[in-house]
Amino acid sequence: MATWFKSLLLLALAVTVAVLLRRYEGDVLILLPDWRVQLPLARAVAVVLLTFVLLYIVLRLLSWALAIPERVRGWRQRRVQKRDMELLEQGWITLLEGRYAQAEKSLTALLDQAKPQRRKVLAALSAARAADELGEFSRRDSLLASAAEQATGDESLSQAVMLVGADMLLDQGKPAEALERLAPLQENASRHLHAQRLFLRAHHALGHHDQSFALARALSRRGVLGVAEANAILGAAAAARLRGSQGDDWRKVWKDLKSEERLVPEVALAGAYCFDAAGQADEAGKILETAINDSFDPRLIEAYAQCDADQVPRRLEKAEKWLQRNADQPELLRALGALCLQGQLWGPAERYLVRSVQLKNDPRTHVLLGSLYDRLGKREESLRHWRLASKAHLGRLPELQQKSFLPPADTQADPKIRDADDSFGSLARYPAAAAAAPVAVMLDEFEANAVATPRVATDDELEADAMVVPPAEAASAVAADESTDTFAAGRSYDESADVPPADAVAGHDDFEEYFDSAPLPYHPVDAQGAEASDATDAVDGRNDVVRPGQSGAAPRQDNNS
Repeated sequence: MATWFKSLLLLALAVTVAVLLRRYEGDVLILLPDWRVQLPLARAVAVVLLTFVLLYIVLRLLSWALAIPERVRGWRQRRVQKRDMELLEQGWITLLEGRYAQAEKSLTALLDQAKPQRRKVLAALSAARAADELGEFSRRDSLLASAAEQATGDESLSQAVMLVGADMLLDQGKPAEALERLAPLQENASRHLHAQRLFLRAHHALGHHDQSFALARALSRRGVLGVAEANAILGAAAAARLRGSQGDDWRKVWKDLKSEERLVPEVALAGAYCFDAAGQADEAGKILETAINDSFDPRLIEAYAQCDADQVPRRLEKAEKWLQRNADQPELLRALGALCLQGQLWGPAERYLVRSVQLKNDPRTHVLLGSLYDRLGKREESLRHWRLASKAHLGRLPELQQKSFLPPADTQADPKIRDADDSFGSLARYPAAAAAAPVAVMLDEFEANAVATPRVATDDELEADAMVVPPAEAASAVAADESTDTFAAGRSYDESADVPPADAVAGHDDFEEYFDSAPLPYHPVDAQGAEASDATDAVDGRNDVVRPGQSGAAPRQDNNS
């Protein structure tokens, strides 16, 4: 439309000029030194216009030619900007889609090639968010440090870096570090709603109840926090302040609360607890009643049922009025049953509790019924409800059999060691028992089994016999005489005794243990009164060891003969 208007205006101007030139005829005279130019008026006007047009065209061509380098630079910048914007868009789209690895790759490439400061900060913060979602916290911290370095000198960019970093630290579960990062924004946080939310999250996580309460109240008043979120934070903070107050300081905290804040269940429970601890049970009951009328919370009902006997009639009357409006509330029925128990009204208590347990299988109701039946002397019913309470609390219980026996032990693979008389004696089968047996018992077994005409044993026979003879008998049979003349030349050793298989002895740990720890027995005195040689002499002269049963000893009975 503008072009048509300009064209129409130019056409009208040309027609006007043509009409004027036609009406007013004349010449244009131009006098120059040595020159005189005379032209008609119309021709002179045409020459001027043509000269203007040619001069305009020449100047425009010259300006265009001189602006070529600038246009090239601008074209390059536009191309780079377009490429950066494509990378930024691709990074943000993949970040929103949840493809964090691809988003970090695109945004890191943008960070490396971008030139403008703000674009580099934006790319670094976005890449840090992607790395945080991937759990790569070291890369995230490195990207945040790069963004903070690029944002130096720009207040808005610096605030953005601090807020994004604090938000990610809070998500990671590090409220102390987040609060430290937000410290520079403490003074101006009241004008920055997002910063206030981050401060609230940090203080609430660290348990700073005073700061949490003030920030939650301010944000709730400005509509930043929802009702449910604000009540949760306000309730937790106010309840902690009430319970943590020293002396009567809780009264100041209670007076500072608004009426709608006192209706929050956590706040009402904490206030009732404080008043009840101070001996003002009536005021505690009123606080709970007001809160229950506003919101029917089971925690409030349960706390309302916990009172002394003098409070039971008033609270029971109030609870029965609530029951008319909430007839199918198992928590209210259990509270009525508890109040009746406290007032020793056994019949109503049983009716309320049975009705409550029919609506909801709650272990607390079973506990109250168990206590009631125990008080009434109904042991079976009491035990049954105690079992039901345990089952309702723990879930499925293991089924125990009435009678169960352990399977018999498998003794086929037990190690066995033969006695010297080719029998499996109790002392040989159980080395530990042999070690504890008296020496006299072992000597009696030795004398009963001694051979009549022993001969000198060789080294090979001694080694083989160490595998066969029981430890108690082997230790008592080793003896040597100081003189080699005492050996009888006609003695012989019975080699026909059965040797147990090697697997019956190999691997028997108790055998070597007993052999090393058995008590050193003594050798009996022979008929001539000569005493038995010391066992150490037998170790010094191994070739001098003889089989027990020297002259004067009882002959050995061979079981195989």
